[in-house]
Amino acid sequence: MDKCFTGSPSQIAGIGFNEVAEESLARHAAGYGTAVPEAGAIELADPGFYRPRREGEMHAVTGPVIRNFHTFVKSGKPEDYESYVKAQLENTPVALKDLMEFVPSSDGPIPLDEVEPIEDIRVRFTTAAMSLGAISPEAHEALAIAMNSIGGKSDSGEGGEDPRRFKPFENGDWAMSKIKQVASGRFGVTAEYLANAWELEIKMAQGAKPGEGGQLPAMKVNRLIARLRNTQPGVTLISPPPHHDIYSIEDLAQLIHDLKEVNPRARVCVKLVAESGVGTVAAGVAKANADIILISGHDGGTGASPLSSIKHAGLPWELGLAEAQQVLMLNGLRDRVTLRTDGGLRNGRDIAMAAILGAEEFNFGTIALIALGCVYVRQCHLNNCPVGVATTDPKFRSRFKGKPEHVVNFFNSVAHEVRQIMAQLGIAKMNDLIGRPEFLRQRHVPDHKKANLLDLSRILRDVGKEQMKICRASAA
Repeated sequence: MDKCFTGSPSQIAGIGFNEVAEESLARHAAGYGTAVPEAGAIELADPGFYRPRREGEMHAVTGPVIRNFHTFVKSGKPEDYESYVKAQLENTPVALKDLMEFVPSSDGPIPLDEVEPIEDIRVRFTTAAMSLGAISPEAHEALAIAMNSIGGKSDSGEGGEDPRRFKPFENGDWAMSKIKQVASGRFGVTAEYLANAWELEIKMAQGAKPGEGGQLPAMKVNRLIARLRNTQPGVTLISPPPHHDIYSIEDLAQLIHDLKEVNPRARVCVKLVAESGVGTVAAGVAKANADIILISGHDGGTGASPLSSIKHAGLPWELGLAEAQQVLMLNGLRDRVTLRTDGGLRNGRDIAMAAILGAEEFNFGTIALIALGCVYVRQCHLNNCPVGVATTDPKFRSRFKGKPEHVVNFFNSVAHEVRQIMAQLGIAKMNDLIGRPEFLRQRHVPDHKKANLLDLSRILRDVGKEQMKICRASAA
């Protein structure tokens, strides 16, 4: 980095020219085989960048993972959940969190019944901003009903929400998304929409495609979507990358103020993406009187993102969350905001690690859709989802078989797994786990040279202890 990209920041070190050369030569060998280059290239097999392939690169969500997961959400059995988690952990490391392991407290484990109940953990769960249009009305409502039933919150996304959902249905189900998003296109944003919210989320960018803005293909814009977004059917809807009324932290503070004037009861969240320097931005957002800061990772983009954006934009949530936590701590701003994160959270282990790195609340996107029946064929942008999750076409919507109970089963089991991990670590309250990097360390990955060369010390830096040492030295 210092030699070739002087001045560019990086929170991870360890890989050098030798490793880059080895990978380049391996790709060349795969393309040309043993023949000389002049003989012509051999056609490469599909590497599986977007959809898993047997001989392609490793994915976090594979066929066995999905099969085990679908079996579990329907049965709700603990043993089925364990099979799902095991199928994930057996994968080759695919994310930074896979390179870390827990460090128990020096006091040792505690009994499980001393750990706070799942009801106290579930209220920290939210589902990600997936708009009505990016996903089907049936999937959108099922997520809201599930989250309302467990005390969590679902996010409307930037497409507005049908007013009929603001009040409970006759059968007692409540399909209102407690979080209402305000994005750069202001699609669906009305006074009624804002007033019927527990939380208002200002989307500054999206983790899966930072700097590109929201995109909904014309084929997905039917009459319902057009009515809610105040547009015409069959028109491609694109939110600009920037908000055209926000060019500074002061402008953002004005929008936060305006939203609190419209709905004084609602907390205001600002959605940022994991990137180098996000800590500085988070500090400004905290000073702008936001209540919540969401650090969104790159691993997402389900309903409408172009494939190139899903693969080639964004950074892992671990980097952004750790930086935001550290900068807010160093500037005495941490107690002014709640930190939330998302971008590939799939089980209780992920939740515990996110908490240790600083998150107080946890956002689930793709995995919540898989709980509703998504089979991960990665054609959400084509409006022909075979299971009716990411489509507005009536023909495909009729195939939707997901139920709110499936999502509830998932979150119950995730919360229970978090409790088990907390018991092993000797922690009784979730608040005592948040922002405590001493409970994590980098692990050795057998037979994985590249993973073991990485240096994650910046991510695992404990600025709280560093500040205490400085204070003690100053006092002395």
